[in-house]
Amino acid sequence: MPRIGVLALQGAFQRHIDALSCLGAHPIPVRLPGDLAHVDGLVLPGGESTTMSLLLGTSGLAQPISAFIADGLPIFGTCAGMILLAAEVLDGRPDQMQLATLDFSVRRNGYGRQLASFEADVTAPILGIGDTNPFRAIFIRAPKVENVGDGIEVLARLDHDPVLIRSGPVMASAFHPELTPDLRLHRCFLASL
Repeated sequence: MPRIGVLALQGAFQRHIDALSCLGAHPIPVRLPGDLAHVDGLVLPGGESTTMSLLLGTSGLAQPISAFIADGLPIFGTCAGMILLAAEVLDGRPDQMQLATLDFSVRRNGYGRQLASFEADVTAPILGIGDTNPFRAIFIRAPKVENVGDGIEVLARLDHDPVLIRSGPVMASAFHPELTPDLRLHRCFLASL
């Protein structure tokens, strides 16, 4: 039973905990550096990216999570979690902390504010999510990937924009897979352990 840390400072962390539990994993809420001990992977959930970045600093988790990532352990960042993993936030605040793990640029709320939230079918053929069985993705104040660097594998696009990317053991989505009953992306993350 893999032990998966779920950053539990703010945002939709409980839905990730529920999804991972349904798949037989042992989720562990991460609020303090000691909570990262003995976890096999980490989920960075959706929420408000500026608030989450500030809480990473005040909780003392920024450096331990960066070290966790540097050690090559699997990470799954969704929505705000994707923003935290970006090398560059084009419209970020000067005090916004970045884990700067993946070589891509992102724009916060790139698809619009709360009222512009939407759902769309996306496919990720390399993950076995094709046209006949698309993933119904929920975009809420979602980040928009503006540029990807070398080493970034685009797994899914919405129109021409990357919405699901991967680099080694780190995967990030612009949408909220935890808000659907479809557990395929969480299953793919667990398979990377």
